[in-house]
Amino acid sequence: MSAQKDRWVSSFFFLLFCASSIPTHGSARLLQELSPQEYFSSLQAGRASLSYFSHSVSPGAQPFLEQIENSAEALQDYGISVVKVNCPKEDVSRYCVKENALRKAYLFSALLFNEVKYVETLADLQNIENALKGRSNMVFAYVPATGTAEHRAVMEAAFVYGTVHQFVLTTEATLLKDTSNDEPDVSSARLLFCHCQRTTDLAQPCRRTAMEQALTMLNIHRHLKLMGAPLVTEVTEDPEKVSTVHLQLGLPLVFILSQKETYEADRRTAEFVAWQLLGKAGVALLSRDLVDLNVLLRSNVALKTPDEGVPIKYLVLEDTDEVVTLVENKSKVEQIQEDEEEEEEDEGEKENNNQDIQDDQVVEAVSRDKKRELPLEQIRALTEETFHPALLETARTVVLFYASWEAVSLAVLRSYTEVADHLKGTRGVLLSRVNCWDWPGVCTKENVTQFPAIKIYKKGERSVMYDGMWGAEELTSFIMLNRVSCPLKLATIEEAEGYLRGEFPSELSSYHHTSLLGVFSTATSEAREAFKEAGNILSGHVTMGMYFEDDALALSRKYAVSPPALLLARSGGRSVEGIALSKQSVQDMVQMIRYELLDIFPEITVQNLPRYLQLRKPFLILFSDGDIGQMESKEMLKLAKGRPQQAFVACWLNLRKTPVGRGVLKAYFATMPSLPVLIWVKLHAGGQVFKFPSEQSITEMNILSWLEKLKAGLEIPSSTLSEEDWKPPLPAYDFLQMMETAVPELPLHTSHRHGDTPGRHPPENPGGDIMVQEEPSQDTKAEKVGSPGRDLRGTVPRLAAREKQGKRHSEL
Repeated sequence: MSAQKDRWVSSFFFLLFCASSIPTHGSARLLQELSPQEYFSSLQAGRASLSYFSHSVSPGAQPFLEQIENSAEALQDYGISVVKVNCPKEDVSRYCVKENALRKAYLFSALLFNEVKYVETLADLQNIENALKGRSNMVFAYVPATGTAEHRAVMEAAFVYGTVHQFVLTTEATLLKDTSNDEPDVSSARLLFCHCQRTTDLAQPCRRTAMEQALTMLNIHRHLKLMGAPLVTEVTEDPEKVSTVHLQLGLPLVFILSQKETYEADRRTAEFVAWQLLGKAGVALLSRDLVDLNVLLRSNVALKTPDEGVPIKYLVLEDTDEVVTLVENKSKVEQIQEDEEEEEEDEGEKENNNQDIQDDQVVEAVSRDKKRELPLEQIRALTEETFHPALLETARTVVLFYASWEAVSLAVLRSYTEVADHLKGTRGVLLSRVNCWDWPGVCTKENVTQFPAIKIYKKGERSVMYDGMWGAEELTSFIMLNRVSCPLKLATIEEAEGYLRGEFPSELSSYHHTSLLGVFSTATSEAREAFKEAGNILSGHVTMGMYFEDDALALSRKYAVSPPALLLARSGGRSVEGIALSKQSVQDMVQMIRYELLDIFPEITVQNLPRYLQLRKPFLILFSDGDIGQMESKEMLKLAKGRPQQAFVACWLNLRKTPVGRGVLKAYFATMPSLPVLIWVKLHAGGQVFKFPSEQSITEMNILSWLEKLKAGLEIPSSTLSEEDWKPPLPAYDFLQMMETAVPELPLHTSHRHGDTPGRHPPENPGGDIMVQEEPSQDTKAEKVGSPGRDLRGTVPRLAAREKQGKRHSEL
């Protein structure tokens, strides 16, 4: 036999049995005589044989052979067969050479040939690996030499586990280097568990998990037990009662906290963590929906140690790298908890002592109230997988796109929860949210690049983007108005009249004050189509009806207009105003409708001020400490309805309802004037502020006379506002681009296919160093195939670490 066959032999024995009491004729029947080829091809798994190799029996060896033959029957009871191997003259193998054929016998186990395969080259190893893919796993061991304690431990493990896993052995140091990413120590034995059963693609190598302990039988047994355990355990009971093979073997158990809305994403995250910790800790997926946990909602990771009596620790971590560090460094648990406690104390001190340095009121408000948990149960969290299926569930799906670490997003999320509570039980409306930090691919596809943003998706129609104020009342009105088609087609004059009175549709009577009805004849189809398109644009902001039946002319004559025309019903239909539609373009019609829907003499609030500022007209504002008097209201209304109304905005402001008005007056005057006070201000042209003479009564005639003097330049302004532009202090952010470039080490969950994402230069970190993402090795690439990324998500808005980046708006 060749020298290579020697390595398959675990050990050999010289067996001499003195069995003279056993009859020779009995043993003769049990003795087999085979050629070397017949013998080695007949070896069977689990069977052992005592073999004697000989060219011819010499007189000196005859007694030895007789003793071997006499022992055949006794050895048979132990499952060992006795074989005489007749060596041909030309056979010069190790077993048949003359010096070895005298008084020597060999005990062969088929395990050495079948359960343990010996390889010398990387190609041999890859061939075995490819043959096992999708079928079974492989245990690959390197030992510096045969006959060592490590070699025996591998052979003993193969005898126990050989029917479960394929064992492969090598003593070639070059092969060990070819299968390692680092520079291995060739003087030490090493064992790798190759997960070939999970790999079906021949182009992908099997994942490998190295055993970090010394190669002893006990350590190998422990390692194979861990490799055979479930990758992720799903927990549906009290985690204190959970026991897994990892805890039994003295390893910790990591819980990834999840909820039903993000189950699939959290499952993939748990699997990714499990691969990183394989052999070091177990990983379990703990559902908040199935287990009642008395812990903070923002906790997303828990750690259970094998130490008896030690309670489970619940933590807030940002990515899976922190989980790995947590397991590898036991002192990290205490450090994280101490950091969280110190952070809460520091933030408490800042909230109490340093609020004066907070220059962003939104960030300040969110920071001050951040310990309050938001009731998000009625708002479904969507992921990349659940986004599109959710759009098909109901007639209308409202989606809030936000970033869980951004202050304005969190402020809007709070308003959104109030909307959800108000609309609880409303049929045909699903309130949902997408955290764009976790799912930027979804936000990119939906053309959402700035946060927050709200869209309403209707089945079979294009989505509608919300562009109004972020208060709960405004959001609720927008969602409810979107439930009705805009414009709403009315079939009869009775329906049209009821619509103008606010009776149709009745479920929206509390969400609007002005109804707008377009009346068209068959000859005005162009204006009708423009009106339809205008309705799509204004959907959610206004109720619009449309009537174009044969008797439309009779309806328009009742209100002294001719089709195409608009009928505006203010205050529940008590007054209907007819307006001719002279312009046919969609944009002109949208602009005209928006203007006509403005109140004639509005009360200015924080919510509606932007609508009137867009008109870019001078403001005639009556500041009042409470409701204005009946006389002033009547005179101002007459003025607003008069001819000069097109030239300016006549309005009033209640300082009790809108206290910010006091700051406005202080900006206009050095001292607070007595109230009520009438102000003329040109915000968009020069910024001049004029004060109506306090000795004159507020009447239409006195105001018109005063305005004439202003026009003639006969009045001196009380003050002049600065020419400072009222733009945001910084431009709007494209957050998706910032997220993808600022943290290159986090593979975010984008939906880009390979080659879709444009290349970017690595950004500089605050310390000035360039952060460069190294090209992963082939083995690393194989481990990350199908991985979900390294960011934890799904359980809570992850604000904690983001706040550490700085709370001042000027630092963003």
